[in-house]
Amino acid sequence: MEQGQLLLIMSQLGLGAIATFLAIMLWSRTRDAAWMLIIIGAIVAYIEIVYDILETFGMSLNLLLIGSVPAVSFVLPLLRMVFFITAFLVMIIKQSRLK
Repeated sequence: MEQGQLLLIMSQLGLGAIATFLAIMLWSRTRDAAWMLIIIGAIVAYIEIVYDILETFGMSLNLLLIGSVPAVSFVLPLLRMVFFITAFLVMIIKQSRLK
């Protein structure tokens, strides 16, 4: 493994772990639906990082394929974006009701 690739993996894991830890800390302090969805999106993003790193090391979970793409590789990025989109919609709806 090259030094640059190792640095990339370590920085993704480190910063992702910090973001996920802070998201979980915020989760215990908020009950707002939009924030909860953003927190879940951040956790899914970290799961995606860990899965990509495991695939880099040759450990893949290709149990189910969608075409030629593993289902996990297909679903995780979409799931993260669905949580973010839903959070933004909840916030827009909440803001429009206040006016």
